[in-house]
Amino acid sequence: MEIARKRICDIHFCMDTEDFDWNLIKSFAAVAETGSLSAAARKTGISQPTVGRHVSQLEDRLHITLFERVPRGMVLTQAGSGLLDHARRITTDAAAFSLAATGQSREIAGTVRITASEIVAHFLLPDIVAALRSAEPRLHIEIVSSNTVQNLLTRDADIAIRMIKPTQSELIARKVNDVAMGAYAAPSYLERHGEPGKPEELLDHTIIGYDRNDLLIRGFAEMGFTVTRDQFAVRTDDQVLNWRLTEAGAGIGFGQVFAARQSAKVERVLPALDIARLPMWVAAHRELRTSARIRFAFDAVADALAGLPLSEDPVRQA
Repeated sequence: MEIARKRICDIHFCMDTEDFDWNLIKSFAAVAETGSLSAAARKTGISQPTVGRHVSQLEDRLHITLFERVPRGMVLTQAGSGLLDHARRITTDAAAFSLAATGQSREIAGTVRITASEIVAHFLLPDIVAALRSAEPRLHIEIVSSNTVQNLLTRDADIAIRMIKPTQSELIARKVNDVAMGAYAAPSYLERHGEPGKPEELLDHTIIGYDRNDLLIRGFAEMGFTVTRDQFAVRTDDQVLNWRLTEAGAGIGFGQVFAARQSAKVERVLPALDIARLPMWVAAHRELRTSARIRFAFDAVADALAGLPLSEDPVRQA
């Protein structure tokens, strides 16, 4: 095979790979696995129009149709299905190559991609990123604000802040804190509806819940109450919007104590309510620890989060 000019061939197509943009295959695999351009954009961290353009360019390059465009998303054609395993292998190999290359870096400069939940990203990361950039101005920080668990193994992110313990053996993780939780409501809501005096009275109030996330349902179960999502009159999986709805007086919401400390628009409800703290972990792929910039960012973020009073609950300590 000539080095200067390569071709990929199988039963479906034969394609010149010289000057080929391999991001097209990454986008193709993401759309195939998620079923839509918008979901693929969230998974890859690039814009939806760019993902769509990548798919179209790949179809033009291969002279085949990879997806059927249907009202509910994107469905693989027979030709597209035949190429999916190839695409997965290519993206896996590319991620491994990127990890190995990143691990060789000894310079604290370049891009570090951090993913965190929406609440953590909005309420905690700004100060941490500002300090990080002040310490090392050559670092470029990308933040993925999402409640979706980003895949560190495929380089969807370099560093992840998670509320669950990572279990993959390829990851290194450090538990940095425990996050205290509480129930809150705006004074305007309490003036209209009164304040619950005991936990079971929460069920007589408007609860701001989640849509598809079952965290709150599990929380009520731990308190001995069986509820369904239909009992949450206001629902959203956007954590920041959930909190803003609480501040606006739409109902009683549950949130991190550290977020409530930053708001003058809410009051604590049922302060003695015993809500389990959420563990906070910082994780990265173990190969990235040999990268100076990732190691520096990892330690800086972990140390900063460990030093914050996230587990402190003034009500419980009173």
